[in-house]
Amino acid sequence: MNWAVTTYDSAFGYVSAHGAPLVDLLDPQPGERVIDLGCGTGTFSAEIAERGAEVLGIDGSPDMVAQATAMHPGLSFIVGDAHDFTVTESFDAVASNAALHWMTRDPDAVIGRVHAALRPGGRFVGELGGAGNCAELIVAMQTAWRVFGLGEPELPWYFPSPAAYATKLEDAGFTLRLLEHAERPTRMTEGPNGAADWVRAYAARALADVPPEMVDPLLDRVNDLAAPALRRESGWVADYVRLRFAAVRRSDGAAPLPFGPLASDRPL
Repeated sequence: MNWAVTTYDSAFGYVSAHGAPLVDLLDPQPGERVIDLGCGTGTFSAEIAERGAEVLGIDGSPDMVAQATAMHPGLSFIVGDAHDFTVTESFDAVASNAALHWMTRDPDAVIGRVHAALRPGGRFVGELGGAGNCAELIVAMQTAWRVFGLGEPELPWYFPSPAAYATKLEDAGFTLRLLEHAERPTRMTEGPNGAADWVRAYAARALADVPPEMVDPLLDRVNDLAAPALRRESGWVADYVRLRFAAVRRSDGAAPLPFGPLASDRPL
């Protein structure tokens, strides 16, 4: 895997962070209280719980929370908006897997609510789409929309650069410990029709205002435009670029710590 990596210290030497499961980077301990923010159907929550932590899954979709509750009846899930959720007790960690880039209304507010939910020294670990994520897919969509005389497609994602997201975390009261920005081409499994099925699955909002009789030819054009870059003999791939980070909440009023070993006596 060709990682373009920015690391701020060696505090994560205990785990091979490049491509390792996010749960390994989180390193949840028995008895810890962890929020899975944007939990979806609870798969990541279950992985955290397998390490012995107490997990609270939060998602803005009632349907997702209902599915998570049905699939993982021993875990706790609630409906909540990441931009304004509150908890009554402090948590040891907040983790988020492939969800933060959907929280577009105010990314700073999301980070602020995470900060408020954590105890001082608590961990914030996540992975989201980074700058350049789905660039070929997005260009194919935008070009197809123009060819068909449509306005710019509404894209429901936020893909920050490493520098921009690092600044947001630090300004919100976190000390950044690790940040990675990496290409991760990923086999499309959403359907047999390549980029067209990907758009139907992940960019349905962009299709909402398209006349019904135009949808199929429009998506055929998306496929034609995306195929040179994304279609392989083995099938279609999505041009994913991931931003992975690990940070700790500073004590209130504390100055940012220099990049070095964590202040706690256990790794993040």
